[in-house]
Amino acid sequence: VYEEIFCFEIIKENIAFERQKAIPLIHQTIKLDAGFRADLILENKLLVEFKSIELLADIHYKQVQTYLKLANLKLGLLINFNVVYLKDGIKRIVNTY
Repeated sequence: VYEEIFCFEIIKENIAFERQKAIPLIHQTIKLDAGFRADLILENKLLVEFKSIELLADIHYKQVQTYLKLANLKLGLLINFNVVYLKDGIKRIVNTY
């Protein structure tokens, strides 16, 4: 639901995005075209991952960092909608390569 509404609002603002974007994974001789899926990638610059959980854990931050590295992107947002104030659920993650 959150992803759907978010995309609806992005379309209204004419922002280019890809939804459920496949992120390839290569390990030695194995290549997976869709090793992972990012919830959204905006303007080929910003990766957005949605959650609706009681508490974000370290693994959720690591998930976004992994996606950023594999997608060769620098900036990501981890958004948890299960908070009283949405601003408290938005975490910025930077890929330092």
